[in-house]
Amino acid sequence: MTLEQLCWLATLAYGIHIVEEYLLDWRSWVRWVSGVEITSGFFWGMNGLVLVLGAVCAAVADRFPMLALAYPALMLINATFFHVSAMVLSGRFSPGLITAVLIFYPFGLWCFRNAQADGVLTASVFVGAFGLGAIFMAVPIVLIRAREARRSRRYF
Repeated sequence: MTLEQLCWLATLAYGIHIVEEYLLDWRSWVRWVSGVEITSGFFWGMNGLVLVLGAVCAAVADRFPMLALAYPALMLINATFFHVSAMVLSGRFSPGLITAVLIFYPFGLWCFRNAQADGVLTASVFVGAFGLGAIFMAVPIVLIRAREARRSRRYF
Protein backbone atom coordinates (compact mmCIF):
# COMPACT_ATOMS: atom_id res chain seq x y z
CA MET A 1 0.00 0.00 0.00
CA THR A 2 1.10 3.56 -0.56
CA LEU A 3 1.63 5.97 2.31
CA GLU A 4 -1.36 7.95 1.03
CA GLN A 5 -3.62 4.89 1.21
CA LEU A 6 -2.34 4.05 4.69
CA CYS A 7 -3.02 7.61 5.86
CA TRP A 8 -6.60 7.37 4.59
CA LEU A 9 -7.00 4.10 6.49
CA ALA A 10 -5.42 5.72 9.56
CA THR A 11 -8.00 8.51 9.32
CA LEU A 12 -10.75 5.90 9.26
CA ALA A 13 -9.12 4.19 12.24
CA TYR A 14 -9.11 7.49 14.12
CA GLY A 15 -12.81 7.86 13.38
CA ILE A 16 -13.43 4.45 14.96
CA HIS A 17 -11.35 5.55 17.96
CA ILE A 18 -13.49 8.69 18.34
CA VAL A 19 -16.64 6.55 18.34
CA GLU A 20 -15.19 4.37 21.10
CA GLU A 21 -14.31 7.43 23.18
CA TYR A 22 -17.80 8.83 22.70
CA LEU A 23 -19.66 5.60 23.45
CA LEU A 24 -17.57 4.83 26.53
CA ASP A 25 -17.79 8.44 27.80
CA TRP A 26 -14.19 9.59 27.62
CA ARG A 27 -15.27 13.08 28.73
CA SER A 28 -16.45 11.77 32.12
CA TRP A 29 -13.23 9.80 32.50
CA VAL A 30 -11.18 12.97 31.95
CA ARG A 31 -13.29 14.81 34.51
CA TRP A 32 -12.78 11.98 37.02
CA VAL A 33 -9.01 11.76 36.40
CA SER A 34 -8.14 15.46 36.12
CA GLY A 35 -11.14 17.50 37.20
CA VAL A 36 -11.12 19.17 33.77
CA GLU A 37 -14.48 19.58 32.06
CA ILE A 38 -14.39 18.75 28.34
CA THR A 39 -17.48 20.16 26.70
CA SER A 40 -19.28 18.25 24.00
CA GLY A 41 -18.50 21.02 21.51
CA PHE A 42 -14.80 20.92 22.32
CA PHE A 43 -14.73 17.12 22.04
CA TRP A 44 -16.41 17.11 18.63
CA GLY A 45 -14.53 20.19 17.38
CA MET A 46 -11.10 18.83 18.21
CA ASN A 47 -11.91 15.37 16.88
CA GLY A 48 -13.33 16.87 13.70
CA LEU A 49 -10.08 18.77 13.30
CA VAL A 50 -8.12 15.53 13.78
CA LEU A 51 -10.08 13.91 10.97
CA VAL A 52 -9.44 16.90 8.69
CA LEU A 53 -5.76 16.66 9.60
CA GLY A 54 -5.82 13.00 8.57
CA ALA A 55 -7.29 13.92 5.20
CA VAL A 56 -4.65 16.62 4.68
CA CYS A 57 -1.85 14.22 5.63
CA ALA A 58 -3.17 11.62 3.21
CA ALA A 59 -3.54 14.17 0.43
CA VAL A 60 0.09 15.34 0.70
CA ALA A 61 1.70 11.98 1.51
CA ASP A 62 3.53 11.66 -1.81
CA ARG A 63 5.13 15.12 -1.58
CA PHE A 64 5.56 15.57 2.20
CA PRO A 65 6.16 12.22 3.90
CA MET A 66 7.15 13.92 7.16
CA LEU A 67 3.76 15.61 7.40
CA ALA A 68 1.97 12.43 6.34
CA LEU A 69 3.80 10.41 8.99
CA ALA A 70 2.92 12.99 11.64
CA TYR A 71 -0.58 11.50 11.63
CA PRO A 72 0.44 7.95 12.58
CA ALA A 73 2.91 9.51 15.03
CA LEU A 74 -0.03 11.38 16.57
CA MET A 75 -1.86 8.06 16.85
CA LEU A 76 1.10 6.40 18.59
CA ILE A 77 1.54 9.35 20.97
CA ASN A 78 -2.18 9.38 21.76
CA ALA A 79 -2.23 5.63 22.41
CA THR A 80 0.89 5.65 24.58
CA PHE A 81 0.46 8.77 26.68
CA PHE A 82 -3.27 9.44 26.70
CA HIS A 83 -4.61 5.92 26.97
CA VAL A 84 -2.10 3.27 28.07
CA SER A 85 -0.04 5.45 30.43
CA ALA A 86 -3.12 7.34 31.61
CA MET A 87 -4.83 4.08 32.54
CA VAL A 88 -1.75 2.80 34.35
CA LEU A 89 -1.36 6.06 36.30
CA SER A 90 -5.06 6.48 37.11
CA GLY A 91 -5.78 2.81 37.76
CA ARG A 92 -8.98 3.17 35.78
CA PHE A 93 -9.86 2.01 32.26
CA SER A 94 -9.40 4.81 29.74
CA PRO A 95 -12.15 4.99 27.10
CA GLY A 96 -10.35 4.75 23.78
CA LEU A 97 -7.84 2.20 25.09
CA ILE A 98 -9.26 -0.67 23.04
CA THR A 99 -8.83 1.05 19.67
CA ALA A 100 -5.56 2.64 20.81
CA VAL A 101 -4.03 -0.77 21.44
CA LEU A 102 -5.76 -2.82 18.74
CA ILE A 103 -5.79 -0.23 15.94
CA PHE A 104 -3.46 2.73 16.64
CA TYR A 105 -0.34 0.70 17.43
CA PRO A 106 -0.63 -1.66 14.44
CA PHE A 107 -1.59 1.11 11.97
CA GLY A 108 1.04 3.51 13.27
CA LEU A 109 3.79 0.93 13.04
CA TRP A 110 2.55 -0.22 9.64
CA CYS A 111 2.78 3.33 8.29
CA PHE A 112 6.35 3.76 9.53
CA ARG A 113 7.45 0.33 8.29
CA ASN A 114 5.90 1.03 4.91
CA ALA A 115 7.67 4.40 4.69
CA GLN A 116 10.96 2.68 5.58
CA ALA A 117 10.42 0.01 2.91
CA ASP A 118 9.66 2.76 0.37
CA GLY A 119 12.89 4.56 1.29
CA VAL A 120 11.23 7.77 2.53
CA LEU A 121 11.79 7.22 6.26
CA THR A 122 15.04 9.00 7.04
CA ALA A 123 16.13 9.92 10.56
CA SER A 124 15.06 13.52 10.01
CA VAL A 125 11.65 12.47 8.65
CA PHE A 126 11.16 10.18 11.68
CA VAL A 127 12.10 12.86 14.22
CA GLY A 128 10.14 15.54 12.36
CA ALA A 129 7.04 13.36 12.13
CA PHE A 130 7.07 12.69 15.87
CA GLY A 131 7.78 16.36 16.58
CA LEU A 132 4.79 17.41 14.48
CA GLY A 133 2.67 14.64 16.00
CA ALA A 134 3.53 15.93 19.47
CA ILE A 135 2.63 19.48 18.45
CA PHE A 136 -0.69 18.29 17.02
CA MET A 137 -1.38 16.40 20.26
CA ALA A 138 -0.48 19.46 22.31
CA VAL A 139 -2.96 21.79 20.60
CA PRO A 140 -6.08 20.62 22.49
CA ILE A 141 -4.14 20.54 25.76
CA VAL A 142 -2.95 24.12 25.28
CA LEU A 143 -6.49 25.21 24.42
CA ILE A 144 -7.89 23.49 27.52
CA ARG A 145 -5.21 25.10 29.70
CA ALA A 146 -5.92 28.51 28.16
CA ARG A 147 -9.63 28.07 28.85
CA GLU A 148 -8.92 27.06 32.46
CA ALA A 149 -6.57 30.04 32.89
CA ARG A 150 -9.24 32.34 31.48
CA ARG A 151 -11.80 30.99 33.91
CA SER A 152 -9.60 31.19 36.96
CA ARG A 153 -7.53 34.31 36.26
CA ARG A 154 -9.56 36.17 33.69
CA TYR A 155 -6.60 36.48 31.29
CA PHE A 156 -8.78 36.46 28.21
